[in-house]
Amino acid sequence: MNNRKYIIGFSMAFLGLIFIVRLFYIQVYTDKYKLDSRNNVLRYITDYPARGLVYDRKGRLLVYNQAAYDLMIIPKQTLPMDTDEFLNLISLPKKDFIERYNKARKYSSRKPTVLVSDLSAEDYGKLQEVLFKFPGYYTQPKTLRKYPLKSASHLLGYISEVDQQIIDQQPYYKMGDHIGRSGIEKQYEEVIRGRRGRRIILVDVFNREKGKFEDGAYDTLAVSGKDIYLSIDAQLQQYGEQLMKNKKGAIVAIEPKTGEILAIVSKPDYDPNMLVGRIRTKNFERLKADTLKPLFNRALMASYPPGSTFKLINALVGLQEKVLTPDTKYTCYSGYNSGRFHMGCHSHASPINLEFSIQTSCNSYYSNVFRSIIDKYPTAEQGFNVWKNYVNSFGLGSKLNIDLPGELGGFVPSQSYYDRYYQKGKWGSLTVVSLAIGQGELGITPLQMANISAIIANRGYYYTPHLEKSGFHQNIQKNETGIDTANFNLVVSAMEKVVENGTGRAARKEGIAICGKTGTVENPHGEDHSTFLAFAPKDDPKIAISVYVENGVWGARWAAPIAGLMIEKYLRDSISDPALEERMINGNLINPDEE
Repeated sequence: MNNRKYIIGFSMAFLGLIFIVRLFYIQVYTDKYKLDSRNNVLRYITDYPARGLVYDRKGRLLVYNQAAYDLMIIPKQTLPMDTDEFLNLISLPKKDFIERYNKARKYSSRKPTVLVSDLSAEDYGKLQEVLFKFPGYYTQPKTLRKYPLKSASHLLGYISEVDQQIIDQQPYYKMGDHIGRSGIEKQYEEVIRGRRGRRIILVDVFNREKGKFEDGAYDTLAVSGKDIYLSIDAQLQQYGEQLMKNKKGAIVAIEPKTGEILAIVSKPDYDPNMLVGRIRTKNFERLKADTLKPLFNRALMASYPPGSTFKLINALVGLQEKVLTPDTKYTCYSGYNSGRFHMGCHSHASPINLEFSIQTSCNSYYSNVFRSIIDKYPTAEQGFNVWKNYVNSFGLGSKLNIDLPGELGGFVPSQSYYDRYYQKGKWGSLTVVSLAIGQGELGITPLQMANISAIIANRGYYYTPHLEKSGFHQNIQKNETGIDTANFNLVVSAMEKVVENGTGRAARKEGIAICGKTGTVENPHGEDHSTFLAFAPKDDPKIAISVYVENGVWGARWAAPIAGLMIEKYLRDSISDPALEERMINGNLINPDEE
């Protein structure tokens, strides 16, 4: 009996000790149960800041915010419910609901997760009236981007929800946040996004809000993103998109004195509102599958042969290297001939000097000029490297570092490239003479072509092309080519004659001194491409432009008239030849039979 008394007493004392330790653990050591109880009455709401607005150079609104809502879920707080009624309210298939619910539980049973994003104000209103019937669910306000002009999709970009990879790389973001994925939205994400805040709300057993927790003592305020002003002229941008309707190609216009981008058109494109809200995923897949590649930004990423526009650079290099003078004459009998080699050219007077060679775009003339540059040096490799250094100084062969993601640098072949292809010492100026007329291995983006025009307009230098005017872009630099101003003056005079009575007459506008150069680019896959670069006015340039129209046949057929219309629109805000304008707008090079 005595032993039994001690055993029972010891057991009771041991159980009491367990209870004391457990109570100490619950009340002092861990806050798990405290958090569980709080989470049943507290709701943590993220206040998303309004993203900064985007304006053009004249203050026109390009991007603004529209109210929307996310439906949030806390899996641990959910109870059995009328699923059909709930899913009808949010227009979500049952299969998708189950998949999202399980994903939310896997992420966290206690933390809120977005179940359905981007509810419209109408859907929100219907849902909010009956949300008390569905514990564990609540709505959270946010904003969606809207694009009133339905223009400049590649330039402005789009935003979408972050994925786990972004969350892992950038701790600021959490599930449900949105981030800029392309264009200005991506480039200036940290400026535009602002800083999110948080509110803690008391809720009752029916999931109804009862007020702020602790009078808002633990709340943090959201800070709106900063507005951004772009150098783009929205009116010019829209006009360029009109002119390039039903065509493939690009237009880039630059203010030469500053490097500010005035317009950057890539066609085909899309309405930027297509990639907003709940329709974004479906539309993105559709755009991605489109064979015309509307998501591809040709202005920054397409690498085209420059064609005859490149002759301007060879003329400038020849003048600088003193293998060419304004009076240098070469003959052209339907092309350039050397041994068995023949490069064709259109019919024109012969022999011709430098000015007329630019005016009439003679292939034979520039084959001679290019070879004289290379052959000036003891070896072809030395001469080629001198030539290439000049070409690179025009911003070719590398990125220009515009403040937009996705820019590519094009391609200017190197000595090592030809050494690998032909073997070292086995090639010379004749081997690569196609570079003389902007063909061969050269690849240049429309942005780089417009920058060439800006360099010639400035008589030898350029500023880093850029879009942002508010002061957030800190890497704008002046870049020199190393070619004397006097040499540019000679080329500029010839470019004026190209437009006045040469191959670029289609760009001519009465009373505006336009300097330009046409290019017809050989295309083995179909009709040749049409290209043109220009600037105006001649003595006080305010716009430099490049136009590239795929399958446009000749530079004078599409690119030159489009460039002339763009220049006139920007400088005068009016058009003197409505018939030409109508022909350019209605021209259909994608489906010619529909014209």
